[in-house]
Amino acid sequence: MSVRSLRTRAVLLALAPAALTAQAPVVPVTTQQQFAADRSLTVPPLQPMANAKGSELAEIVSRYSADLNVLQRRYDGAGSPAQRPRLRAFYTTWRTRLSALDFGKLSQEGRVDYVLLDNHLRYQLDLLDRDEVQRRETAPLLPFADRLLALHDARRDLKSIDGQTAARTIADVTHVVDSLRALYEPAPARPAGDSAAAKSTPRATPPKVSRTIANRAADQLDELRNSTGQWFRYYNGYDPMFSWWVANPQQKLDKALRRYAQTIRQRVVGIPPAPVVAQGTGSSAVSASAQNTGPIIGDPIGADGLAADLRHAMVPYTADELIVIAEKEYAFSLSEAKKAARELGFGDDWKAAMAKVKDMYVEPGKQPDLIRDLANEADAFFAKHDWVTIPELAREDWRMEMMTPERQRVNPFFLGGDMIIVSYPTADMTDEEKLMSLRGNNPYFSRAVVFHELNPGHHLQGFMSARYNSHRRVFGTPFWNEGQSLYWEMFLWDHDFHVKPEDRLGALAWRMHRSARIVFSLSFHLGKMTPEQAIEYLVDKVPFERANAEGEVRRSFNGTYSPIYQAAYMLGGLQIRALYKELVMAGKLNDRAFHDAILQGGPMPIAMVRARLATRPLTRDGATPWRFADDLPAPRPAPERKK
Repeated sequence: MSVRSLRTRAVLLALAPAALTAQAPVVPVTTQQQFAADRSLTVPPLQPMANAKGSELAEIVSRYSADLNVLQRRYDGAGSPAQRPRLRAFYTTWRTRLSALDFGKLSQEGRVDYVLLDNHLRYQLDLLDRDEVQRRETAPLLPFADRLLALHDARRDLKSIDGQTAARTIADVTHVVDSLRALYEPAPARPAGDSAAAKSTPRATPPKVSRTIANRAADQLDELRNSTGQWFRYYNGYDPMFSWWVANPQQKLDKALRRYAQTIRQRVVGIPPAPVVAQGTGSSAVSASAQNTGPIIGDPIGADGLAADLRHAMVPYTADELIVIAEKEYAFSLSEAKKAARELGFGDDWKAAMAKVKDMYVEPGKQPDLIRDLANEADAFFAKHDWVTIPELAREDWRMEMMTPERQRVNPFFLGGDMIIVSYPTADMTDEEKLMSLRGNNPYFSRAVVFHELNPGHHLQGFMSARYNSHRRVFGTPFWNEGQSLYWEMFLWDHDFHVKPEDRLGALAWRMHRSARIVFSLSFHLGKMTPEQAIEYLVDKVPFERANAEGEVRRSFNGTYSPIYQAAYMLGGLQIRALYKELVMAGKLNDRAFHDAILQGGPMPIAMVRARLATRPLTRDGATPWRFADDLPAPRPAPERKK
């Protein structure tokens, strides 16, 4: 063992003596996944598929998706002068064509697809409107953006290039960029011989924008630098006169854009200058490391933006109403956490009980074995019941990989889908980072969500949506995929998968987390909570390590997730629970038929799942608004163990 390894182990032992020195928690282990001896069973019977009747609009939705894909490839300059009106015309014309269909002659499945497609098209137009507002907000910092993007559009239009004219455009833009950047730099000292008139000349005032808008503009500068780099490389070397005229101006522009982005981040946003890539590569000036450190800015969309996103998700509640629902769910989890804490001898001190659970991590290097065993345990548990169809091939085909240290800064816990990606310490992490990851990925926290990522969660969702109603993948929503996985967490709670108090605390940690996500994400977009306050809220309300809480908030607001994505976990799960009460608990469907119908119906807002399964009346505008929180089954409390 190296000196570094010995030192790390000593630090971990000193920080958590009950962890590595203690016996690792015993996790029930099945044999490695046992697949059907007859591998022909992984090939399904084909006759039922040949006989299946689907939506009359399936081909129409598939055509829309195919046309949109080619259009987005053709007009690939993000927010360019050509892309914006072309996409708007595309969405508008599709809505017009769709409205001409005879809705009354469609089957229920056809009506579902009609409503889903119209809802999708309306939302795309809403997003274009939102982009226009944001573009106007950044325009004072980026008045030259359309001139550069027009170069990319002209290339896609296959217009002949005039190198001298292009060089003049590039030089003009470079001058504007440098002039704007200079406004944010300290004023240069004037030579001693300057006249009094020169000294009294007022300096131009830089555009006044918020940190949020400035941060957005800096990101757009990186995109502009990338697109102009691609534009330049398309002609450079292939057109000698272009290279003769443009090579030097383009080099200056690339440097000017990079410096301007750095200046905005440093002097307006408050982010230190980021490491840059080699000049001419066309890659973003901001490294992944820079994006995953420093202040968290985010880009709140306000109450109107949230209302548009919730309308698209067919959730008839205001953001404030959803926060109240989340707080009610959190209260249940808190009560259950105190109950488990009492069983472990901590009284009502649930945080102390959670701390004990977090300190029961496996030693470094053993996490992949743990995840494998937990996946097998969940697989065996589902195999004993008839709750949902998990095809043999879906049990066989998933894989496991390890997450990079860089990615763990925004994904402190493992991820899943076609594979499970394990987040756990690596040798190059600091001792503090290692301990945070060890504690945050302890066996009990992991046990509660491995099935969320694999079967019957994200892995099974992807497996089924690729095979049933695949045309509906364009209607994907986190209320369907994340909500469904969260629903399974609550379902297994109700069906005694979590018996030991440690197991229940692991499950409750995530349940509290999903309630807290609704509160902090919606509060941020409403302007009621800053990213720093969101971190403090998570640390107080959820038993996460501070680094993990920061990673969660950074991940929520770095632009890779839609504004209501984090709220969709719990809310989508609650919607499915309400629908389960309406259909299964009322005896209209059994468990397996209910769960299979959701998976095989394809991604969509849960209100439309309800319209399908309960055959709710549909008009062109959709179903009657569903106040699902009024129909939730009572949460099932865990029985308190007698002493």
